[in-house]
Amino acid sequence: MNNRRFARTAGWLALPCLVAVGLLAWYVTREPATPFEQEAGARFEPALVSRGEYVARLSDCVACHSLAGKAPFAGGLEMATPLGAIHATNITPDKQTGIGTYSLADFDRAVRHGVAPGGRRLYPAMPYPSYVKLSDDDIKALYAFFMQGIKPANQPNIPSDIPWPLNMRWPIALWNGVFAPTATYAAKPNQDALWNRGAYIVQGPGHCGSCHTPRGLAFNEKALDESGAPFLAGALLDGWYAPSLRQDPNTGLGRWTEPQIVQFLKTGRNAHAVVYGSMTEAFNNSTQFMQDDDLAAIARYLKSLPGDPQRDGAPWQYQAVAAVQDAPGAHTYATRCASCHGLDGKGQPEWMPPLAGATSALAKESASAINITLNGSQRVVAAGVPDAYRMPAFREQLSDAQIADVLSYVRSTWGNNGGAVDAQAVGKLRGHTDPASSTPIILHMR
Repeated sequence: MNNRRFARTAGWLALPCLVAVGLLAWYVTREPATPFEQEAGARFEPALVSRGEYVARLSDCVACHSLAGKAPFAGGLEMATPLGAIHATNITPDKQTGIGTYSLADFDRAVRHGVAPGGRRLYPAMPYPSYVKLSDDDIKALYAFFMQGIKPANQPNIPSDIPWPLNMRWPIALWNGVFAPTATYAAKPNQDALWNRGAYIVQGPGHCGSCHTPRGLAFNEKALDESGAPFLAGALLDGWYAPSLRQDPNTGLGRWTEPQIVQFLKTGRNAHAVVYGSMTEAFNNSTQFMQDDDLAAIARYLKSLPGDPQRDGAPWQYQAVAAVQDAPGAHTYATRCASCHGLDGKGQPEWMPPLAGATSALAKESASAINITLNGSQRVVAAGVPDAYRMPAFREQLSDAQIADVLSYVRSTWGNNGGAVDAQAVGKLRGHTDPASSTPIILHMR
């Protein structure tokens, strides 16, 4: 009797388990809906291909999918993740190693939903949680450009080195269900056209939140638009601190005007800063190519994002110091840094940026200050002209302790209050970063 009762109970329990397994299998292998047809091989008008080139600039596709000295968009860039390294893929129209066999529907699913043909899930290093906001028209233009605007490159993709079972892709579908939005950008009726255009670019193709928004425990962006306070509030990423793009007066854009934001994105520099770190690549191949009205829209949107006084503290104010200082690091600053940045820390805007009031000297996170001191800055190429002044690398000239001392001096002088830098933190970054390349990736698409 007990055996029969057990068998019946097990049977009733097995049924919902089988249903749950079936639903899970369906959910993780399903292909998202797309408004486009499945057929491939369509031909597009030159105007649409040109429009797609501009959308590719807005989206900064080159930053991940191109390497210096290699064919444009042929992939290969190594990207470190907490699980292991992955490599950007070939997105040229090569039919063997690229996306030459993709239909517009395939392309849409990959770009906006992170699902390759056959249901294979893409790692969210591909910023599809942002690209999902791209309009149908921009997706079609982008597809036209990648199919007809660039040359095929037969370059096989490099497998990731994420070990099994962490390399299984199906759990990404569950991650998407929790963290990835599914709708395109919807204009806010209470905002004007300029604000909405800026919001569209920042949240969608510009995917600014991928670097500037802090991540949660599941490596998700904590907010994807202005409805969340963490959105663009600053984040540590790959050895750099991407600062706040909100109206924080110290670590954000609170002291920047809209024209200064436009100038920074268009020329790579303004009175406050010069592009460096990961932003150099974004400038070299993306923001400087944006139309002036789109840059104005970005500036309008960013200036609408409130800061957080509790996080950022009282606004920075310049404090003069004596010409001669005996603090640790002062002598190193005077002999190694002052010729460009000035004994007064004010730099020589707009060529040598000020360190007095610099975000890297006010943020509690010191990674950017350490990284650029160790490794120098990448070459900035504005309007086809390489910069004449670059931050040199000091990893061979200064010890960890010397770098810690000089940065502690900078971050506690002229009213800066970022805090001291520890020599161990310098050593840690020294071990897993490399000097900035003097050969930037500059893509001349056509």
